[in-house]
Amino acid sequence: MKITKLLVANRGEIAVRIFRTCRRLGIATVAVYSDADRAAMHVREAGEAVHIGAAPAADSYLRIEAILAAAAQTGANAIHPGYGFLSENAAFAEAVLAAGLAWVGPPPAAIRSMGPKDEAKRIAEEAGVPVLPGYRGEAQDISTLTKAAETVGYPLLIKAVAGGGGRGIRQVSRAADLEAELISAVREAEASFGDGRVMLEKLVERPRHIEVQVFGDQHGNVVHLFERDCSLQRRRQKVIEEAPAPGMPEPVRKAMTDAAVKLARAVGYQGAGTVEFIVDGSKPLGLDSFWFLEMNTRLQVEHPVTEAITGTDLVEWQLIVASGGKLPLKQKDIKLTGHAFEARICAEDPAEGFRPGAGLILEFGLLEEPDGESLRWDAGFESGDRVPSNYDSMIAKLIVHGETRDAALERLTDALAHTQLAGVPSNAGFLRRSALSEEFASGTHHVNWIGENLDALAAVPDVHRAASLSAVATLLLDDEGAVSPWDLHDGFRLNAAPRRTVLLAAEGAAQLIEADTPLTDDTPFPLVTDLTPRRYAVTTGGDTFLVTVPEYTADADAALGGDIVKAPMPGKVLSVLATPGAAVTRGETLAVLEAMKMEHALTAPRDGVIETVHARAGQQVADGDVLVMLVEE
Repeated sequence: MKITKLLVANRGEIAVRIFRTCRRLGIATVAVYSDADRAAMHVREAGEAVHIGAAPAADSYLRIEAILAAAAQTGANAIHPGYGFLSENAAFAEAVLAAGLAWVGPPPAAIRSMGPKDEAKRIAEEAGVPVLPGYRGEAQDISTLTKAAETVGYPLLIKAVAGGGGRGIRQVSRAADLEAELISAVREAEASFGDGRVMLEKLVERPRHIEVQVFGDQHGNVVHLFERDCSLQRRRQKVIEEAPAPGMPEPVRKAMTDAAVKLARAVGYQGAGTVEFIVDGSKPLGLDSFWFLEMNTRLQVEHPVTEAITGTDLVEWQLIVASGGKLPLKQKDIKLTGHAFEARICAEDPAEGFRPGAGLILEFGLLEEPDGESLRWDAGFESGDRVPSNYDSMIAKLIVHGETRDAALERLTDALAHTQLAGVPSNAGFLRRSALSEEFASGTHHVNWIGENLDALAAVPDVHRAASLSAVATLLLDDEGAVSPWDLHDGFRLNAAPRRTVLLAAEGAAQLIEADTPLTDDTPFPLVTDLTPRRYAVTTGGDTFLVTVPEYTADADAALGGDIVKAPMPGKVLSVLATPGAAVTRGETLAVLEAMKMEHALTAPRDGVIETVHARAGQQVADGDVLVMLVEE
């Protein structure tokens, strides 16, 4: 079937990215959107757009019947699921095919076989692919799992059978913690996937995460497009990915890619897929140090780095395969050129436990215009858009390519230094600090490395804040255009040395800031954007500050801040641990909030006694809602 009009059953940057390939190929496009995404960028980028429901994903992007109705309404003859949401849902794929539409994805049978992690590992073992020892049985009672854990040995991982995206995973180092972690993992798995089954797996303590991009067609052809290293992760979620993997010997590359192709053939795979391996990072890569982890039966977030090193468009390949065509290249014709990195730009605050943010984007983009080759920008948002609280916090991807890893890494850190995101929190500075580390530069980082170094990576350097404030002060005291000596900002004072200062505030109390403060050797030049006459967005080293010229008004809430626990963002209250009259200590968890696919513990700001509790489990709350109030003990 020739694809003439494609509906993308997704949102954000992946929908925008697919639409751009469709425009190049002359394929008409259809977007779907929820209440939260009425004015979203992916809606603006599509030829047509159809509203499919309320903001929660369960009421919109996960409604199969609404998506099929949108396709019928617009005359779309194909559906691309993107990633996340329904992308690995075999029932959705079957429904699309039953409606007579082209499905831009693998066969439903392949999705089903690779979906449950226990079944996927059984198939991998039968195909001769190395697999870690563990428990993948049907029995899920505590007694059985406890005995299995003793056999597997500690430390181990609990993994949701239907898991993905780092959810439903718990690390257990001792038997005493097993039951509590099982309960937590099962609860998260049921909430995220509707399936609470878990499996146990031996823990590799310094793991690397290396994956192979595979592609199959309807004519029995299966190829690989080399490997990606996704070892830089936080909370089991990828942060910066690269291709190819650093330190990869050619014999190991051949063994790993051969294993991935063998597994893809075993399940009759078609379209884009990724075979993920866990690797022992405590020693150089070897033939005996990698094991099958899982297979993702969809396009991956990090696919652009593979495109960069192979000169391909994987979405175009997907459309060709879904139309019944053959793969554009044979294995011998796929060449690896240079090195590429991808950094996931998220609206989140690393210094606050990666707390996701929502709201109006005041300024967003790069200092340098992307050329699409050495510098690529895949964004789902622009300045003036609103980031909703209902979905994942990733809003863009920065991709760079260079002739060598060192050249690509320098390109990445330079671009991150002036990646500006104002109005909502940004992780760009955190990404840059990670990329600048000795471990990342040498390729010796591992999956747990960020967790081991989080405080240093998440903390915003004081020199970045100082440089940003000084840049605004210098701008405000600029004498260009002065027509008389009285207009000069030269800091002249009678009987004293000149002082060029201005009163400014940046996320705190106002202070006198000196202009022209010299930058340290490792401090990037600040990027200043004038938002309003009294408000500036300043980015230094990827860290963005909102700098204001203060107005002399009192902060009415300041005096009450120590007695109130507020919702830091819109979300759903999972549990309330606070009880009126109970004594609490500073840092004690009072409630747990779920927002943007993450759980957030809300803690007591000081020692005291609970006066009132305004929250209840299951309640939807808005940003700033008062949940708990304290009084002095």
